[in-house]
Amino acid sequence: MELLYSGKTKDVYKLPNGNVSLLFKDDVTGKDGVFDPGENSVGLKIEGMGKANLRTSVLFFELLKEKGIKTHYVSADVENSRMEVLPAEVFGKGVEIICRLVATGSFIRRYGKYIEDGTVFPEGYVEVTLKDDEKGDPLINKDALALLDIMSPEMYDSMKEQTLKITKIVADVLKEKGLDLWDIKFEFGYNNGEVILIDEIASGNMRVYKDGKIVPPMELTRYILTK
Repeated sequence: MELLYSGKTKDVYKLPNGNVSLLFKDDVTGKDGVFDPGENSVGLKIEGMGKANLRTSVLFFELLKEKGIKTHYVSADVENSRMEVLPAEVFGKGVEIICRLVATGSFIRRYGKYIEDGTVFPEGYVEVTLKDDEKGDPLINKDALALLDIMSPEMYDSMKEQTLKITKIVADVLKEKGLDLWDIKFEFGYNNGEVILIDEIASGNMRVYKDGKIVPPMELTRYILTK
């Protein structure tokens, strides 16, 4: 397979059939050895995290498929930490979408003078950042995305609508397990002009609390995968 891209938490390969293979790694985002889904760099390595993230992604992608939400997911080889996906173009050089249900993390670091840590957003709050490690993944709004020809207003609206729907689905699954989703990070791209969810839906990309304490990624994965 031809290596297309080596990312923070996954390597991307081109398959002979035209699809793409994602190799999940054990790296997670954080800082100073502490897990933080809001960080834009790898902060630590957790043994088994790659397979754990893949199992979690498969569970949620299959659930979204049942609910009629299209994603890039095709199939998975969990033992080899690989997921086959449809090819999709990224927006610009890549964007990330964060849906916040509770104010915390980088949101409070930016806006803490105006809002208290732990404030609930009942309808969810969507942010978009450019994938740019050197500039710390800067925030960008709908108008700027259109102005820079990264994403049309119509594509942005579709992405935001899907983000809120998918976040609610994930939050409902976690709620059934006694867990509270505070925020979650997604990536979107487009396939044949249609905006679709890409990348993963994994423990390393969400901040979840139980009984007032944050749940570490591997522990969260065990909760999610336990029936």
